[in-house]
Amino acid sequence: MLTGSFLARLGLLIAGFINLLPVSGLLGRSWLESLYGFTVASSDLEILLRHRAILFGLVGILLILSVFRKGLRTVAITLGAISMASFIAVALLVGNWGPPIRTVMIVDVVGLLALLLAVLAERSSLTKVGHET
Repeated sequence: MLTGSFLARLGLLIAGFINLLPVSGLLGRSWLESLYGFTVASSDLEILLRHRAILFGLVGILLILSVFRKGLRTVAITLGAISMASFIAVALLVGNWGPPIRTVMIVDVVGLLALLLAVLAERSSLTKVGHET
């Protein structure tokens, strides 16, 4: 049987690995173009996207560390959810996005659902512990 603790960890791992995906962009322009599906036409855009890769790497590492350190979970889930939800919100506000942005939005929705799974599973396992005592 799948326990709440297992499902919480699974959700955190999924969200963590989703956030680690852009880290490959640190390897250079061709990696960024492959990752996002569009031409990185200037050094300015490359700098922004590579910096974005670093920030997502930090969020991903925090989410994965929170699998093993419960004390990090609240901040990890909050940061991950804000990051993913804000990207979706900005894309919706700007509108007129292409397929690469649509793909990122879908991946972020999956990440948000994984974080929701983690929160609900964590609460479920805490509730069960509370009833046992």
